[in-house]
Amino acid sequence: MENSTALHQVAGEAPLLTIEDVRAAADRLNGAIIRTPTLHSRTLSEITGANIWLKFENQQFTAAYKERGALNALLALTEEQRQRGVIAASAGNHSQGLSYHGTRLGVPVTIVMPRTTPHVKVMQTQSVGGKVVQEGENFDQAYAHARKLEKELGLTFVHPFDDPTVAAGQGTVALEMLEDVPELDVLAIPIGGGGLATGMGVTARAIKPGIGLIGVEAELFPSMYNRLKGTNLPCGGDTLAEGIAVFEPGQLTSVALADLLDDLVLVDEASIETALALLLQIEKTVVEGAGAAGLAAVMNNREIFAGKNVGIILSGGNIDTRLLANVLLRDLARQGRLARLRIFLQDRPGSLYRVMHEFNAHNVNIIEISHQRIFTHLPAKGLVTDIECEARDREQLNALIQALRGKGYTVSQVELD
Repeated sequence: MENSTALHQVAGEAPLLTIEDVRAAADRLNGAIIRTPTLHSRTLSEITGANIWLKFENQQFTAAYKERGALNALLALTEEQRQRGVIAASAGNHSQGLSYHGTRLGVPVTIVMPRTTPHVKVMQTQSVGGKVVQEGENFDQAYAHARKLEKELGLTFVHPFDDPTVAAGQGTVALEMLEDVPELDVLAIPIGGGGLATGMGVTARAIKPGIGLIGVEAELFPSMYNRLKGTNLPCGGDTLAEGIAVFEPGQLTSVALADLLDDLVLVDEASIETALALLLQIEKTVVEGAGAAGLAAVMNNREIFAGKNVGIILSGGNIDTRLLANVLLRDLARQGRLARLRIFLQDRPGSLYRVMHEFNAHNVNIIEISHQRIFTHLPAKGLVTDIECEARDREQLNALIQALRGKGYTVSQVELD
């Protein structure tokens, strides 16, 4: 794709976003947001074959980069607009940033969220002063309702991504990254509506024209991918990366990213889960699904990033604790450290004891046992036993399974979907 250093609404018109806008935003935001660190990850570099640098935007007060664009937009309001208040539609992070800084500046903030928004994001938005209205099953339905309320209540709409002022604020992420690590060769940037990638792309291209820009979308929501590549992939589903789950990307951002991006890749749910778990286990940092998308892309597209200095933005850390626990347990299952084995037994005294002996001999810990005698196709004297267990690694688990089969047991492993 062609390179560009400015966001244009129509080819030939004056740019709607330039590096000067981003630098001006950085001056306005100075002291009001956290200048998050950009740190090298030795272990992730060894795992991926690239030289990985992480931008910890999950360390912002509201745990996401969205504060930057939201605050920049608030500071651009007229006094009358401030008095009336603002409204936005958001899956969570934009709403928290807007609510926090709006409250701090004395600007009333109303947020329309989809009913599917994780409860943690609703609570966090309310806790920093935002008034939450839940409407619709996805962002687009919430967006339509917010636009309706904008007109009815005379509020100023602050778009989460398709706004040059918001994108300028998001561009300060790249400004800081390249100030801290000027040797970066490529940036892996999560894309939902495209505001972050647009702001960062315009900034990075102006500072370092030859830098690589790789956009990353969730495979279930390839809306920008479809628009830029002319595909018609299905869009929708329960993605872990709800922060970038957008059916319709921005109009302005689509134009900009068509010129800015070198490529746009998709990451599946298992890859996002694995990346999220790695960041917690290795970097001891919590990210949400969208925040893990960049690392997932690097791990899935090694040929693009191999040997390069790669900047990855950990865009947010707002994830429901129960969901986080599920992701971590599922990751252990993929590694073979947790498993559910289905074993067919004869319903006779001592049958389960003999199976337990094999678990003990292989030092595999039993977590839970369940029997099924009624709802089974086995003869009346047969039963199915499901045993959830914990092993050191997949090799140890496989050795147990082979030993059980060697003793004549029919054993299968219940796999993740």
